[in-house]
Amino acid sequence: MRNRLSALLPFALLAALAAGCVRVQVHGAPDAAKAPAMNERGALRIATYNTSLYDDADGGLVRRLQGDDAGARKIAAVLQRARPDIVLLNEFDYDADGRAADLFQQRYLGVGQHGGTALRYPYRYFAPVNTGVPSGLDLDHDGRVGGDGRARGNDAWGYGLHPGQYGMLVLSQYPIDAAQARTFQLLKWSALPGARVPRDPATGAAWYPPAIWSQLRLSSKSHWDLPVRTPLGTIHVLAAHPTPPVFDGPEDRNGARNHDELRLWAEYLSAGEKPWLCDDRGACGGLAADAAFVILGDMNADPVDGDGARGAIAQVLDHPRVDATHLPRSAGAPQRAAEYGLPRKGDTATHTGDFGAKAGTLRLDYVLPSRGLNVRDSGVFWPARESADAAYADGSDHHLVWIDLAKP
Repeated sequence: MRNRLSALLPFALLAALAAGCVRVQVHGAPDAAKAPAMNERGALRIATYNTSLYDDADGGLVRRLQGDDAGARKIAAVLQRARPDIVLLNEFDYDADGRAADLFQQRYLGVGQHGGTALRYPYRYFAPVNTGVPSGLDLDHDGRVGGDGRARGNDAWGYGLHPGQYGMLVLSQYPIDAAQARTFQLLKWSALPGARVPRDPATGAAWYPPAIWSQLRLSSKSHWDLPVRTPLGTIHVLAAHPTPPVFDGPEDRNGARNHDELRLWAEYLSAGEKPWLCDDRGACGGLAADAAFVILGDMNADPVDGDGARGAIAQVLDHPRVDATHLPRSAGAPQRAAEYGLPRKGDTATHTGDFGAKAGTLRLDYVLPSRGLNVRDSGVFWPARESADAAYADGSDHHLVWIDLAKP
């Protein structure tokens, strides 16, 4: 299980090499001698986007992308319009060879979509995730390991029907330091001090037996710390996709896990040695106190609405190292929220996803910079219904969220 960092050749050369079945991937630390230059925008745009580019079948996303996938073309069109310099793609199926990423970059991003201009990223990062990886344990208490149909995903370390489903992919215009990257795929939930143990509300007993609780992994996918060398200096991209706090029972095991997956970032940013907080390479401890960072991802937690545990996302939003004062907004979200007419305590203009008439719109996706970074602008790519861009903004039930960082 290796983390993958790909320094891709220019697209035309890559296409030529592909014809000869030659693949070039460069792993390891980027060349530190050459300082990256700022783009024409004069600001570093960092984004997160839950793309819904997954398939229930192993290898299904590769097969989809080998054809002409309408959803992938819409996702690429949004990226081509927003043109982030660094972007986390949630729900992008992982495969060890990076074939899905290759196809998406070459056949979709590398070709203008819906009037857009081709977009190419020389660096990317992907790694294994817990979704779809069989645990060999009866995690859902149905009396058997695995199961039929969609139920078999309940006994994976993170819900999924095959290893890598709902994975993560980071694309970057700037070098990613793979040698210093940290992943927390294997960190045990029980290692978290004061973990929120799911309990049977009828008896108060722990829902997971000790033999299972001691093995459970905290991250439903993974948590990544990726140092990226940008024109503003090294910025740590803290990427994750906590489990939705639903699809469980009265024990609220997914709600508890979502809460603690978010708490992991809060602990990672807090002072102290934290000998329990060990990454997949065995290095322990949190992020250096002077490190700049941006937290990215579909966190599956709205600050005031939805089904999540109260205060779950507040653990991050209220952290003293996080600048949560910038609220990305859109014109399309409040229009959609008004159509549903569901009661909402929060500002619907900050909502990032549309989950149908029953759940409505919510703010689940975040780009949260560290204090000290200069935020010039921010937004959610959710065009008003009368905008021409709305025709391709529905490729996912989530919308791209971005911030622009500039020099002080």
